[in-house]
Amino acid sequence: MAAPDPNVRTRPLSPHLDVYKWQVQMLTSILHRATGIALVAGMLGLVWGLVALAGGEKSWATFATCATSLLGKLVLLGFSWALAYHLINGIRHLVQDAGHGYAIPDFVRSSWISIIGSVVLVVVVWAIVLLRGGAA
Repeated sequence: MAAPDPNVRTRPLSPHLDVYKWQVQMLTSILHRATGIALVAGMLGLVWGLVALAGGEKSWATFATCATSLLGKLVLLGFSWALAYHLINGIRHLVQDAGHGYAIPDFVRSSWISIIGSVVLVVVVWAIVLLRGGAA
């Protein structure tokens, strides 16, 4: 085997995700980005609903049929969770921007609060809507 050429600079390779031990902080960072993208995509559905509402009964009926289908309900559930998670984790980021919660135990705790809190918030909101007679 030939000796490495001293004139060729070797650069370190960035470690791949499988090098790191997964931690909840990594998950919250990835989820925050993913839910931001999901919210942007979900806004297209909101715009579709508003355009359908302005378009009259036939347009609205088509939208309502899609929104109340099983797939439509799953999309609405996913959108509402993305909104709840992004909201709670965004508040967490604001608190950290103010200089609080950087100790590792605080960081881990707030990460879990973001994840579990978003699920609880969505369950509570959907339960209230469904119990008040909202379409499901």
